[in-house]
Amino acid sequence: MKHLAGTTAFITGGAQGIGFGIARALRDQGVRLALADINPSALRAAEAELGPGPEVATFAFDVRDRDRFAESVDEAERRLGPISVLCNNAGIAFPETVDDMTYDLWDLTLGINLGGVVNGVQTLLPRMLKRGTPAHIVNTASAAGLVAAVGYMYSTSKYAVVGLSESLSNQLRAAKSPVGVTVLCPGAVATEIAASTRKAFADPSAGLSTARDRVERLTPKVKATLARYGVAPDHVGELVVAAIREDRLYVHTDRAGIDLIKARTQALLDAMPVAGGQGGDFADFRASIRAEDS
Repeated sequence: MKHLAGTTAFITGGAQGIGFGIARALRDQGVRLALADINPSALRAAEAELGPGPEVATFAFDVRDRDRFAESVDEAERRLGPISVLCNNAGIAFPETVDDMTYDLWDLTLGINLGGVVNGVQTLLPRMLKRGTPAHIVNTASAAGLVAAVGYMYSTSKYAVVGLSESLSNQLRAAKSPVGVTVLCPGAVATEIAASTRKAFADPSAGLSTARDRVERLTPKVKATLARYGVAPDHVGELVVAAIREDRLYVHTDRAGIDLIKARTQALLDAMPVAGGQGGDFADFRASIRAEDS
């Protein structure tokens, strides 16, 4: 998607952290912004910094709410024009342990980190395809979507976002669609995601009580660690803009996970059966299915 000026972007988690870094970078390219965030005060602060007016619209809702998502997209397009860039960025991060495991915690983690991305894609991709004009989807995953180095629930959600993005990109490319896909896999970024995650645990559900206590203890440490080692959100925004322009699938914010990625890839290759065994590859499977379906 070479031409960004004059287009409209819809960014979830757009008033804080990585989302706001992406928003600032896109604004510098002349893009109109629809910022969605669960935090109304953060939206007010973001709008004040960007400058209120016809080029910025804000929407306060939870990305798990499909109806509200669709309503916000409808309103954004009425006010700002067709949405050409979707950034599914809202998320929480929590290094959970097996002692924290409950259905409520699974539902919270997958509902926001994966369900929010699904809701964005389902709401906007059909509109993009119907228009048939250049567009782009950016899904924020994590380095933890490439290597299982942190909590198993968080990794599950982020691995799924990577898989969704890769497979969606493959299908759109095969169809010669003008819609591109990027999956952002950030490492440490200097954001307030620890505080945002703590707010997500304010739900009084008993199933979150054990995890909630650990979140309270860990939030100051996570915040300090990200502030010390994390890259700036504005740098991430610049990387995302470049990826949209160049139609690149992957964006990494640092090289911190490179050794783990190499080790995982080698382990996968080492586990492969010896060459010459029975069976086709994925291309054979697809060709066979298409032939039987014709």
